[in-house]
This record gives sequence, C-alpha cells and structure tokens, in this order.
Amino acid sequence: MNKQPIGFLDSGVGGLTVVKEAMRQLPHEKIIFIGDQARIPYGPRPQQQVIEFTKELTQFLLKKQIKMLVIACNTATAEALSTIKPQLDIPVVGVILPGSRAAIKATRNQHIGIIGTEGTVKSDAYARVIQSKSKHIQVFSIAAPKFVPIVESNEYRSVLAKKVVAETLEPFKQHPVDTLVMGCTHYPLLRPLIQNVMGPRVKLIDPGAETASEVSTLLDYFDIANDDQEYQPVHEFYTTGSTKMFAEIAGDWLNMPDIKPQHVALQAIKLNQVGVES
Repeated sequence: MNKQPIGFLDSGVGGLTVVKEAMRQLPHEKIIFIGDQARIPYGPRPQQQVIEFTKELTQFLLKKQIKMLVIACNTATAEALSTIKPQLDIPVVGVILPGSRAAIKATRNQHIGIIGTEGTVKSDAYARVIQSKSKHIQVFSIAAPKFVPIVESNEYRSVLAKKVVAETLEPFKQHPVDTLVMGCTHYPLLRPLIQNVMGPRVKLIDPGAETASEVSTLLDYFDIANDDQEYQPVHEFYTTGSTKMFAEIAGDWLNMPDIKPQHVALQAIKLNQVGVES
C-alpha cells in the first residue's frame, strides 16, 4: 500500500481539470497540486524560462515525497517534459501524448483541430505526435491566448468569455475538423462555450481526462498504487498567487466549497525552500 502522494503542477488553475478527473478515477490516491498563478501565463514565455519554472515547481513537489509527477500543463509538457523526465527516478506524465492518442481514436474524417497557448502551438507538439502515429491525419492549430486570462480571472461563464471564444474559433469554419483538442488544461472550463461554437458534430478532446487514465495505468504498471480501500486522502493545494481567487475557482470546479489552498512565496520556490503560508 503506497500512500505517497501524486504531484500535479500547472501554470495556474487549469491543471485542476486533470486533478478533478484523477480524484474521480483514483479516490484513494492523495494529490498535491501547485499552480504558479504568480507567473502565468507560460504560453508566451521563452522555452528556457518555462523549463526553469517547471523545474522549480517540480523541486517543490519532490520535497513532498511524491511517487509520480504529472505535468498538468500543455505548455510545460511541450517545452519542459523532455528535459525533466530523464532527471527523475519517479514516473513523469505529461498531457500531450494522452490527448493526441484520444484525438486519433476519435476522428472519423482525419481532420483534427488543436487550440492551445502560443507556446504549445509554436512547439507544434500535438501535430508532431499525431502525425508520427498517423501520417494521413491533417492537423490545424490555432493559438487561443485570451482563454487562460478569462479562466484565471473567474470569468469563464461571462458574456465576455462567450464573445472571445466565438471570435477565437472563427478560423475553424474554414476547416472540416471533426475533432478538436483542447490543448490547454484551462480550456475545459470553457467547454460549453467551445462546444456551442464548434457544433455538436465536433468531438472535443480533454487531454486532462485522458492523462488521468494514463496515471491510473502507470500506477499499476509500476506497482505503486495505493490499494487501501479504507484510506481517505487529504489533498493539498498550493498557489504562488492569490489564494482567494484559487479557492473560488477550485471550490466551484472541484465541488469543494471548503477548500483551503496555501500560498507559496516565489522566493521560496526559487530557492527550493518549502515556504508555505496559510
């Protein structure tokens, strides 16, 4: 019975979409999540900076004795996974490979759309993975840089959000995609608006949900799952930004109205210290 926690990191609150599915699929696994809200967004940042930030969050989680690391951020997966994974002796999971597999399985007309941050789209990570597995699939990607700020400001149900989503997805009207990958873990919070614009015939892929399934598989593969059916984990949530804003979004999305996130000072993160404030 391995009761060590699973660590999740993200540039902000978007990774909670992965956590939500993980909590559903793995009710006896303890989760520790950190969102780097103080330095969001990661999308427009240079690759080396994204790598450094991701390393800092990883070190924070490693001090919590995690047994697996989930990079619950598409930009960090695209830019930093290949650097960080070989350096760790625990399993490391990103969100791009599971999302790509699901999109390949879902498409019927071999036309897949990708929406993501500027960094994810620029990296061409989804297209490379998808076409490496099925070279006949056509991939059309667009950046949606305005989506993350809308989610982080807790405006994802607003009239403004509806307008921004419609304007951003307009280019897809010229492409016959039947499958759309929401290539940022923030985007599933906008799912109803995205589905409304794309129409009922377009299948939306949530890489976060697919990632949770992969985590479950890997826990069994490495024989590190907690099989104590009586264990009721107490999850931990940390943010480098506003605990108030984090609590509002996380409480709503995870249906945890009493959630009490803790603030981590950026200076502590940079110095690899676990400096936590209630």
